[in-house]
Amino acid sequence: MFDMDYRFRQIRSALIYILFLNLAVAFAKIIYGMYTDVLSMQSDGYHSLFDGLSNVIGLIGIHIAAKPPDKEHPYGHRKFETLASIFIAVILAIVAFEIVHTAFNRFDNGSMPEVTAISFAVMIGTMMVNYAVTTYERKKGMELNSELLIADSAHTKSDIYVSLSVIIGLAAIKLGYPVIDPVVSILIALVILRAGAEIIFHSISILCDESQIDTDEIEEIVCNVEGVIDCHRIRTRGPPGNVFVDLHVEVDPEMSTYKSHTISHIVQYRIKENFDGIEDVLVHIEPAHTRSI
Repeated sequence: MFDMDYRFRQIRSALIYILFLNLAVAFAKIIYGMYTDVLSMQSDGYHSLFDGLSNVIGLIGIHIAAKPPDKEHPYGHRKFETLASIFIAVILAIVAFEIVHTAFNRFDNGSMPEVTAISFAVMIGTMMVNYAVTTYERKKGMELNSELLIADSAHTKSDIYVSLSVIIGLAAIKLGYPVIDPVVSILIALVILRAGAEIIFHSISILCDESQIDTDEIEEIVCNVEGVIDCHRIRTRGPPGNVFVDLHVEVDPEMSTYKSHTISHIVQYRIKENFDGIEDVLVHIEPAHTRSI
């Protein structure tokens, strides 16, 4: 299990590194897209720019989530990281609607964008950077059990497909089909909306305390502990890497308090030993055959 301070430092470092790469990619696409009047290239650039903004929001969320438990937040502040993920999704939706609005305006004015060899070079270069970023970010997210990094890596991965569609659009414009430019921009908006929806659904499952571990697996492990007669009311919640478990364990009614307390500690140890990311296990000891309804 990771030391929390180390974990948050690692996530913060990854976000700062990715922030600078996202800004470099964004400005390259926006500046050259404006110079050549290619809407799809500008849209992709703004998409990357908001990647950078989402990194800033992520840094703020991580700063809050890193705080230790206190009187008002006895379970810690980890869900602030999940809330930061939702803010990222909201920003994605705003960007998508703005791109669609601009694209429909482009249908009306029928302007002819300019496509050069540099246009293709910029898009291919930034796509390679995005591939490196999403690979690094997802690897770090899995390593550190960070739903924020994993969510942001999914977002960055969508940039690769967006950039690929822009390159196809550039080729179509070069062949004399400028209408492809706003069409590609609308497709980009749909990709952005899909990425945002995936982030929101994942975050909602965590905030609504969706079960994180198969209770049958926990029951099998606990019932193999010597002295345990049965277990029930097994509940799990929390984000990956910060899961809370509570359950009721039945023991012999004649068992001493000391021995039943020892069994509860063994149960806690076995659960943490068999499942990754367990933050705390609360064991309710009760005498067998007197289960409350």
